[in-house]
Amino acid sequence: MTEPSDGRRRPPSAGLPRTEPMSPLQMGQQAAGKRMLRRLVQGEHPPTAPMSIVDRLAGSPYANPMIQVGGVDTSARKTIDFALHLAESMFRYGAGALEVETSIIAITAALGLKHIEVDITNQSVAINYAPRDQTPITLLRVVRSWTNNYAGLAQVHQLVTDIVTGGVGREEAVRRLDDITHSPKPFPRWMVTAASGIFSAAFVGVLGGGIRASAVAFASSLLISMLARQLGKWRTPDFFVTAACSFVVTLVALLLWRYGTPVGFQIAPAIVVVGGILLLLPTGRLVSSVQDAINGFPVTAAGRFLSTMLTFGALVAGIAIAFVVGAMTGMETIDVTETFPPRYDLWLLVLMVAVAVVAIAIAEQTAWPLLLPTAAVGVVGHLVLIGATAVGVGPRFAPALAAVVIGLLARVVALRMGAPQLVVAVPAALILLPGLTIFRSMYVLTLEESEIILGFGGMLSAGAIVLGVAAGIVLGDVLARPLTRNLASNERKRARRR
Repeated sequence: MTEPSDGRRRPPSAGLPRTEPMSPLQMGQQAAGKRMLRRLVQGEHPPTAPMSIVDRLAGSPYANPMIQVGGVDTSARKTIDFALHLAESMFRYGAGALEVETSIIAITAALGLKHIEVDITNQSVAINYAPRDQTPITLLRVVRSWTNNYAGLAQVHQLVTDIVTGGVGREEAVRRLDDITHSPKPFPRWMVTAASGIFSAAFVGVLGGGIRASAVAFASSLLISMLARQLGKWRTPDFFVTAACSFVVTLVALLLWRYGTPVGFQIAPAIVVVGGILLLLPTGRLVSSVQDAINGFPVTAAGRFLSTMLTFGALVAGIAIAFVVGAMTGMETIDVTETFPPRYDLWLLVLMVAVAVVAIAIAEQTAWPLLLPTAAVGVVGHLVLIGATAVGVGPRFAPALAAVVIGLLARVVALRMGAPQLVVAVPAALILLPGLTIFRSMYVLTLEESEIILGFGGMLSAGAIVLGVAAGIVLGDVLARPLTRNLASNERKRARRR
């Protein structure tokens, strides 16, 4: 027996069993077991690697942009200026923060800029361009005004699609964006005013009001439209404009309730007020705030939500002041528990819903080709609301369920028509909001002190319905994304062919 060089004696091994070499199959199994054990015990890999900003485009219509190369660094400032101008336009027209961010990332990537960071708040957009070993560029744009222009928002969406597909360069894109921002809206002011009145009249009919109630709602809507326009010329803050409009529409309804009997116009004020205040509700801003909160933009969501709550506060204040004025003039007690059964057949109700959705789409300056598809989405949503209520889903959950369907269909229709989902979803979902609940709750809170808890409960119920509708629209959009990937691809193919 040989001894090791260090002088120690090895133990005898003659009695030990011989170890057979492993077969290739056993060696493979052992390696697989080691890999599985390593995955179980090791941390995430890489542990601190940041996500590429282009990955934010996953699930949007702008995934995998076609990158245009050549002369990138020398024109970086011009590209960032263009991206900020486009983002400002989208915000002014009512787009959500996620859509603005994905549009910026898509066009900067398509125009060849890497190392881009985007920061969006409620009223500003900042872009930081910091290539390695070069002087960084940081630009900020503040959004100071808003306007109803869904047609312009759809055109900007189409412009981004054309840039991402590689069919439009920066110079042409700048020219097209200037044309969009300086072109007139699709509908003149008088048509928007008339559409607002038609919406109020049609919606009052859907709620169960007769022809006289619809006529009063039409006239009230025209009155508050002219009032809002005049107050806007005087630079009155939006809070007081909304409060004044809700005060006027409520006071008109109360005066007709008290003095309308001799001329045959004693109409339940609740149903008249609802037709007027629905147009004052900040539906688009509320949907955008919920969307921003869900998509990870808490600062933007908080700012928009605060603005939305102030608008609701203005509505409540105007209604409450009108109640106080009415009580001082000896107004009779209103039966706020009164219900309004349908006055028309189902086919006529469906027609009224379609007319109401088209009217509110005109008021929001939606493009002509989108009017009928938006009306179809609104009709389907209303039928879902009727069906859900009939099977006993409940007055709070049924509007949210209908909003999910509207949000899903709106994404499909919008992608087919080359527009963002918000353009179709917001006008179609306005019919779901609880105007009657808001009116009844404010009456109880203002004039019936013994039922103040009931009034607060009604306002909380109305708030839950409004938030449920907004969240339902966002959920419908999320559910439709896996189903609309081919539509986004087809939209980009059509843009390439153009």
